[in-house]
Amino acid sequence: MQRRSITASILSWLNERYEGLPDVYKYLLKEPIPKQPRWWYLGLGGTVLFFFIVQVITGILLSFYYKPTPEGAYESILFIMGDVRFGWLIRSIHSWSAQLMIISVILHMLRVLVSGAYKRPRELTWVVGVFLFFITLAFGFTGYLLPWDQRAYWATTVGTEMAGSVPLIGTALLRLLRAGSEVSDLTLTRFYGTHMLVLPAVLMGLVALHILLVRLQGVSEPPADFTDAEGERQ
Repeated sequence: MQRRSITASILSWLNERYEGLPDVYKYLLKEPIPKQPRWWYLGLGGTVLFFFIVQVITGILLSFYYKPTPEGAYESILFIMGDVRFGWLIRSIHSWSAQLMIISVILHMLRVLVSGAYKRPRELTWVVGVFLFFITLAFGFTGYLLPWDQRAYWATTVGTEMAGSVPLIGTALLRLLRAGSEVSDLTLTRFYGTHMLVLPAVLMGLVALHILLVRLQGVSEPPADFTDAEGERQ
């Protein structure tokens, strides 16, 4: 009750100075969901957003101690795990939430696919979601190298070689990813910059576009036979 009062006071204060701003807040955050029973899978999109926010917060905290150099990367990971207060916990949350985010994205896409929510008029929302899926995978791929240990090195070597096997553009793609012909300190710097700057910027832009499209068109209503089948299982 106290919390509502504080929120109402803040909105009133803002409305006195910026007329209409609270309406923007309500428009962005108060999204009605379909009237049928509120199945857990209808919240998978929000689950993905939650894990992304966890990734941003823990990633920023880890960046305070991480050194993106061949000499310092692995040592800084050991320092985070052993000497930084709750460093092991923050890194574990970062790692597990990354995996849970990928799983949530896959489940969310499967839900959209099975329920037919990708069809007209939501084709563009689906396409943006597919791009978000690949960006999420890119997060995992670039982040895997950052500990700079043997497993990270060889996983990146194999992963970039697979990219290099793509017809026509494979060689150029491999050199683009590695910043050269071999996995080296330049690769580590490139992956770190991509992981910390490029991918978050692209992802936030796509998430904003995705949410905007959902807000404009509303949450899709699952087909009646889809919800009936789920209801019979309850």
